[in-house]
Amino acid sequence: MSMTILDRPAQSRRGRWIDDWRPEDPAFWANGGAVVARRNLIVSIFSEHIGFSVWTMWSVLVLFLGPAYGIDPAGKFLLTAVPALVGSVLRIPYTFAVARFGGRNWTVVSASLLLIPSVLAAFLIEPGVSYTTLLVLAAVAGVGGGNFASSMANINAFYPDRLKGWALGINAGGGNLGVAAVQLVGLGVLAVFGAGHPGLVAGIYIPLIVVAAAASAFTMDNLTQARNEKRGMRDAVREPHTWIMSLLYIGTFGSFIGFGFAFGQVLQVQFRDVFSTPAEAAYLTFLGPLLGSLVRPIGGALADRLGGARVTAWTFVAMALGAGVVLVAAQQHSLPLYVAGFVALFVVSGIGNGSTYKMIPRIFALKHPGDVHEARRLSGAVIGIAGAIGAFGGVLVNLAFRQSFLSYGSADAAYLAFIAFYVVGVLVTWAVYLRRPPELVP
Repeated sequence: MSMTILDRPAQSRRGRWIDDWRPEDPAFWANGGAVVARRNLIVSIFSEHIGFSVWTMWSVLVLFLGPAYGIDPAGKFLLTAVPALVGSVLRIPYTFAVARFGGRNWTVVSASLLLIPSVLAAFLIEPGVSYTTLLVLAAVAGVGGGNFASSMANINAFYPDRLKGWALGINAGGGNLGVAAVQLVGLGVLAVFGAGHPGLVAGIYIPLIVVAAAASAFTMDNLTQARNEKRGMRDAVREPHTWIMSLLYIGTFGSFIGFGFAFGQVLQVQFRDVFSTPAEAAYLTFLGPLLGSLVRPIGGALADRLGGARVTAWTFVAMALGAGVVLVAAQQHSLPLYVAGFVALFVVSGIGNGSTYKMIPRIFALKHPGDVHEARRLSGAVIGIAGAIGAFGGVLVNLAFRQSFLSYGSADAAYLAFIAFYVVGVLVTWAVYLRRPPELVP
C-alpha cells in the first residue's frame, strides 16, 4: 500500500519540517504532494497579498495629504519611491531567509513585521507631522516588499517544473492583488470618512496581519532541501542569466509596481482640471492594478504552453505600444484614452510578470538537464535576485515621473523613456533566448 507524505513517520515532519520532498516524482505528487503544496500556496498567497498592500499603502496615503500637509507633487512622488526602494533592497535578504530559517518560519516572521509600518501609520499621520517623519514611515512600509521574494522562492521549491509557471503566477497574482485591494480600502475610507482620516487605511490591515501570521504558523511547512541551498545566491550572482532576467523583470514587474505607486498621483497632476478631490481620482486608480494582478497567472499559463521567452517578447512589444497610447492621450488631454492606455500597460505588464518568472526555472532546467536539485537551487536564488532588481524598477518609474514633471511640467519625457526601455527588452529577449533552437527556448 502506498504511503502519502502525510502518513510518513513523525520524524519527517518534526517541527513542521518535511525532509523528503520529490515533486518531480509523479507518484509522490499524486499521493499527497499536491495537497501539501496547495495548502502552502494558499496561505502564501494570503500573506503575500497583505504584504503587497502594506508595501503600496503609500500610493493611497499620499492622496490624503492635502494642502494642510504642505507637500508638492515632487515630494509625494518621493514618498512613493522610498518604500519601493526599501522593498527592493529587502528582497535579497528575504530570499536568503527562506534557506536560513525555512519558508514557513520566515513567513510567520515577515507577516508579523508588517505590524510595525501599519501601527505607525495608523497613529502618526496627521496635519503638522514633519516631512522627515513621513519619509521614515514610508520607508518602514518597505518591509512589505520583501515578502514577495521569500514567498516566490518558497513556492518555487514546492512545485514540479511543469507546474511552476501556473503556481508562481497564482502566487504572485494573488499577492499583486494587494495593490488594488489597498486602493479600494483607501477609496472606501475617502468615500465614508473623507480625506481627514488616513490612519484608518493602515488600521484596517492590523487584524488582517495577525490572521496572516497565525495562518502561516499553523498551516505551512518548511522544506529541509530548501535549507540546504544556502550557496545558491552566491552561485547565482555569477550566472549571466541572473542579470539578463533581472533586466527583463525591471521592464515587466518594475513597470507594474511603479505604475501602481504612481498612477493616482499622475492622474491628479496630469488632469488637475478634471479631479477636484482625491476620491475622484481614486475611483480609477484601482482598476489597472486589479486587472494586471488577475492576468498574471494567465501569463504563467501562457508561458507553460507557448514558452516564457515568446510571451515576454510580445509583452514588451505591447507595452511599448501602450506607453505610446498614454503619451498621445496626455498630449491630447484625453482622459478616457489615457486611462485605457494605462490599464493596458497594467494588464500587459501583469502577463509579462508571469511569463518572465516562468522563464527562470526553465532556463536552469535546460542548463542542468537531469539535475533537478541544481536547477531548483539556482532558480530559487535567481528568483530572489531578479525580484529585488525588478522591484527597483518601481523606484525608477517614480523617479522618472518626478523628474519629468520637475523639468518639463508633464510626464511626456517619462513615457518616452519607458518606450525606449521596452524596445531594449524586446531586443534582449530575442538576442539571448529566441534565437536558440526551439527545444532550447525557455
